[in-house]
Amino acid sequence: MKTVELGWDIDSDDATSLWDLLTLRAQATGDTAAVTDEHGASITFAELLAKSERVAAGLYGAGITPGAVVSWQLPTRIDAIVLSMALARLGAVQNPIIPLYRKREVASMVEQCGSQWLITIPEFRGFDHAEMAREIRESLGDKLELLILAGDLPEGDVATLPVVPGDRDAVRWIYTTSGTTSAPKGVCHTDGTLIAGGVSLAESLEATAKDVGTIAFPFAHIGGPDMLIASFASGMPLVTLEVYEPNAAVELMNRTGVTITGGSTPHYSMLLDMQRKNPDTPVVPTLRVLAGGGAPMSEQLFNDVLTEIGVPVLHAFGMTECPMITAARVGDTLEQLAATSGGPVLGAEVQIRSEEDEVLAAGEVGRVWLRGPMRFKHYLVEGEIVRPFDEGGWMFTGDLGKLRDDGYLVLVGREKDLIIRKGESISPAEIEEVIATHPDVVDVAVIGLPDERAGERICAVVVLGENAAEIEVSDMRDYCKESGISPAKFPQEIVFVPEMPKTPTMKIRKQHLRQSIIDRIAADSATSVHEMSSY
Repeated sequence: MKTVELGWDIDSDDATSLWDLLTLRAQATGDTAAVTDEHGASITFAELLAKSERVAAGLYGAGITPGAVVSWQLPTRIDAIVLSMALARLGAVQNPIIPLYRKREVASMVEQCGSQWLITIPEFRGFDHAEMAREIRESLGDKLELLILAGDLPEGDVATLPVVPGDRDAVRWIYTTSGTTSAPKGVCHTDGTLIAGGVSLAESLEATAKDVGTIAFPFAHIGGPDMLIASFASGMPLVTLEVYEPNAAVELMNRTGVTITGGSTPHYSMLLDMQRKNPDTPVVPTLRVLAGGGAPMSEQLFNDVLTEIGVPVLHAFGMTECPMITAARVGDTLEQLAATSGGPVLGAEVQIRSEEDEVLAAGEVGRVWLRGPMRFKHYLVEGEIVRPFDEGGWMFTGDLGKLRDDGYLVLVGREKDLIIRKGESISPAEIEEVIATHPDVVDVAVIGLPDERAGERICAVVVLGENAAEIEVSDMRDYCKESGISPAKFPQEIVFVPEMPKTPTMKIRKQHLRQSIIDRIAADSATSVHEMSSY
């Protein structure tokens, strides 16, 4: 792997916390833009530091104290970044929540994290977040304090603030992720683990202050602090988008001179579609790379982007528990870029092991294990701390893959029962619980089917009751909406079967079911499966 000497003007190892890292950046290049939004608003690094401190004082005056657990659900805006940094200044424990999540998920996350506060906005994209927050507080017996941001963020006198937190190894971030059950798990990170991930992202991208990056996905996603920390480390300004609408995104990227963008496979595909509308003119002339991870990327998509847009895709592999594991590099060969998930990032290690826990040689397929300074500290499950690590600090990712002779990782599948859609891990069990309550459904299995744009699409395989009519996808999506789960989890297809393939212990054989559905679709283009548009 090529080693790059970037010559950054600050050393992230000197930072005792995320707040300290922002302070170092503001001291180095305080007058340069830190974040610009699609409405033309902008804030410098020095202004970000100063405003975040005033907001920290406002939050402190409202009753949020160091160590308080605060869930927040905001769109990708400058205010979301300011709020997050203000909470970091206070030393609160943050639980960022993606705006698309609804009452069922948000209430579960708040309860899982033991949150004392929920901060949200009145409305976003036609949904009443304030009313949802009030319903959640009522369901929890008024044990939750609410802060509805109807206007500007609260500000106060910075002289009232407690001392700046300095322990970068203290758990101050709880992200939530889907497991093989319907209940989310709290993924506990520290400032140190997030800094390690963000710095490794900046290093893999060879980001400098001359670049302009984007946060074109929810800032509440684990990729949010990744990009923000990459910005603090390198001096790279960022451009934010609340919603990724291709025409508006391209106009904004051209207006701000974006050099690095992406997020996941759908972002590559949408930008490629925009390029094809006017093939003779570069869609974003300043662009030098696309970058992202989450959903799988096909070699065909890589080649199409390189040929038509003229830039490489630097695809990466990460997870909420370890946001950066492997990544492609600018200096990689085209074959490495197209056929692998790159090599281990700065500080990360990868092993391939057998089911018997033996380390396998290069080229052998097995379980993907990782360790590194960006790995999370532990899970929070029903109030209990769970550490899924072996004695050496290694963790099984749930993925299957192989390491090549050049050290690059090739993922070949997943062992755990999850659907990866648009870079998000979705628990089938949660959707199955909802669909199973439908009066016409006798049995259900939710699986992920391959999808060029999203990585996987959600398919509900259903056994109907006697004399029940087939259920339209639109009706089933309405049924799911009433349950309070996120639209991102609504089934996009329904396949009806007379019975489920099961093991002798009556567990559904999902891998067999998934392959049979794929074969069925391939063999019969006239299938009755219905596909819905993306959310």
